Amino acid sequence: MSPSLPGPRRAPARGRRAFAATWWGQAWVTALEDSTLDSGRLSRGRTYARQGMVGPVTVAPGQVRADVQGSRPRPYRSAVHLPVLADAQWDTLLDTVAARAGHLAALLDGEMPAELVDDARHAGVPLLPQPTELDPECSCPDWGHPCKHAAALCYAIAATIDADPFLLFALRGRGRDEVLAELRARRTAGRTVDTPPTPAGIHAAGAYAAWAALAEHAPRLPKLPEPSALAAALPIPAPTGSGLTSTDLERLMADASARATRLLSGDTSTLRLTQHQDAVRIAASDPGPEWFHHLIQNTGANPIAFARLTRAWRHGGPTGIAVAEQPHSPDPSAMAVARTSLTAALAEMTDAPVRIRAWRNRLTLTNRGIQLRLGPDARWYPYLQENDGEWWPAAPAATDPVAALTAVWQRTGT
Repeated sequence: MSPSLPGPRRAPARGRRAFAATWWGQAWVTALEDSTLDSGRLSRGRTYARQGMVGPVTVAPGQVRADVQGSRPRPYRSAVHLPVLADAQWDTLLDTVAARAGHLAALLDGEMPAELVDDARHAGVPLLPQPTELDPECSCPDWGHPCKHAAALCYAIAATIDADPFLLFALRGRGRDEVLAELRARRTAGRTVDTPPTPAGIHAAGAYAAWAALAEHAPRLPKLPEPSALAAALPIPAPTGSGLTSTDLERLMADASARATRLLSGDTSTLRLTQHQDAVRIAASDPGPEWFHHLIQNTGANPIAFARLTRAWRHGGPTGIAVAEQPHSPDPSAMAVARTSLTAALAEMTDAPVRIRAWRNRLTLTNRGIQLRLGPDARWYPYLQENDGEWWPAAPAATDPVAALTAVWQRTGT
């Protein structure tokens, strides 16, 4: 085993709560559960993991191994394999990490930046596992894929992935020490002897004060011209073979001008969007079915998932997308207060009993098809369960969970 990879460790036994507390740990669990239709073996695997039947876990490039105690006296040797990245993919992934200083800082702080995973995926580098990539192996006689012992191993390691996102890098072929060494080498190679020294800078309070003084005397921004007026400024027609028309260029010019105006006025909410998020933003502006189709095609997105994110953007912008894609664990007291408020409100709204199930930042009215999600902005985002069984954003967010519930209550026919 490479010295940069973590050594054997005892996988922690879990209680009745979820095996993963972070979005990247949950992605590991989801990949396991989406890799099979055998819910029975998954259920038994969860039981084994909760009962502490998984022994010390060893992580090596492309695999995680452990002895798992089954019904026989001697434990079974279980493993789960994952494809390692090629050298070219590692170069792309490390360049992606190095592109933003905040990525490495977050990783060292025990966090996996969603933007890093998203950027890597769009560059063709899968850091998080896909269901088709997990390949279980076990010495038991069960031919299940996975068997309950390999499933238990997958569930048990989720907590360790929660605590150390570098474990995902190790499973893809390179451990923490090797990744950090590569990043240091990139940073060193990026310096030259001609690079001027970094200015000492000024105190943040002084910088903000100077900006405020300039803004006070800044000229008022002119009103944007209509797209038809912008068309006259086009110096050349759309390039041949680009698939773009003059109308497309008009729309892009208007969009760029509108974003520039918002940035100059201090709205930076769309400044650091990924390609995936920006495609959703454009789709949410109703560009027409042809553009919608091309956005899906060129980003490789699932059409239904893309449509769901488009609706999330319309109701909540970038935060709406984060709420749709990334469950998180808020302050338990905030969830408890909201649940109490909803229970009291539901007692007045209906005589029928309503069961509220809590998971992470979500409160679900299980027999009503309503779900409220607490966003990182401390607002509640209402969702409705559609005929496809998926949860869809249903209305703008509200600071009060009861107000968010009221916004969609009548639409459920209750």
